[in-house]
Amino acid sequence: MKRKVILCCFFYIYLIAPQSGQSFFVPADTLNKTRVYTALGVTGVVSTSFAIGLYNTWYSKFETQPFHFFNDFGEWRHMDKAGHIHTAYFQGYLTYKSARWTGLNKKSSIWTGIVCSTIFQGTVEVFDGYSAKWGFSLSDMTANMAGTSIFALQQYYWNEQKIIIKVSSFPKTYSNVSVISSDGLATTDLNTRANDLFGSGFFEKYLKDYNAQTYWASFNIHALLNTGNKWPKWLNLAIGYGAENLFGGFENSWSKDNKMYTLNTNDFPRHSQFYISPDIDFSKIKTKSPFLKSLFTGLNVFKMPSPAIEFNTQGQVVFHLFK
Repeated sequence: MKRKVILCCFFYIYLIAPQSGQSFFVPADTLNKTRVYTALGVTGVVSTSFAIGLYNTWYSKFETQPFHFFNDFGEWRHMDKAGHIHTAYFQGYLTYKSARWTGLNKKSSIWTGIVCSTIFQGTVEVFDGYSAKWGFSLSDMTANMAGTSIFALQQYYWNEQKIIIKVSSFPKTYSNVSVISSDGLATTDLNTRANDLFGSGFFEKYLKDYNAQTYWASFNIHALLNTGNKWPKWLNLAIGYGAENLFGGFENSWSKDNKMYTLNTNDFPRHSQFYISPDIDFSKIKTKSPFLKSLFTGLNVFKMPSPAIEFNTQGQVVFHLFK
C-alpha cells in the first residue's frame, strides 16, 4: 500500500498540481524558470509531506530497531516485487514528463526521473530498515531499479514507451468459511483474515489485496513492428502476472489472539497466474487537447479492463470476461 500512495503523489504532481494559464499542459520549448521553480516547489512540498505523513501514520506505530536488512524474496509469490517495478516505473516516467514540461532537455529529464524515483523508493526502504517488523530489502531495491530502468532505457533509446508497466485490480469477496486454530480451541473465518490483511473498504482493498491485483507488461505492437504496419497505434497486447490464495507472506499460516491458524493447502493452494489480454495505450489516442494528452498519459498507469486468458501453475486455462 505504501508504494501505491507514493504513486498517487506522483500522479498529483504530474497532472493536478498547480494549474496556471491556458497553456499549462503544453511542454515548454526552452527551459522555463517559472515552471522549474513551480515543479520543484510542488514536488518538495508533496514529497516532504508524504515522508512525514507516512512515518507518523505508519512506521511510528511499530517498534524500531537499529538499521538492519530483511530477506523477503519470494514473499507473496513475488507480487510485491511486481508492485515495486510498477511503482518505480511510473514514478520515473511521470517525473520525466514533468521535467520535460519545464523545458528541460531529454537527457536531463531522464536523469531527473531516475533520481526522483530512486529517492522516493529509497526513502520507504530506509524506513523499513529501521522497523522491527520489516527491514531494508535488497530484493525490493532491485525491483525498484528494474522498474526505473525499464522507463529510462526505453525513453533514451526509443524516445517513447513501447512497453508500459500497468496494474489492474478487481476487489474480491471472501467467504466466511471457518478456520480452526491449531489447538482446536478457537475459530476465525477467511473473510476476517482477508480484512485484517487487506482492509475492508473498496479503496484499501484495491491498493493492498495481492489476490485481486494483476501487473502487466503492455506491448505497443504498432511501435514495436516496422514502420508502415496497419496495426492500430492505440491497441496493445498485454502479458500479466497475478497470484491466488495468498493469506500470508510466505505461507497461509498466522497468529491471532495467541492462537495459530493454518489453511489447508489442498483447499487453498497458493499459485501463480499468467495472462494475455488486449489493452489500450491511452497516450496514442488522438486529441488536440493538451489536458487530455496529459490525462491519457496518466491513465496508462492502469490496464483497460478487457477479456483475458489465464494460464496458472495449477495446470488450468481460464477465460475472464474482464481482467
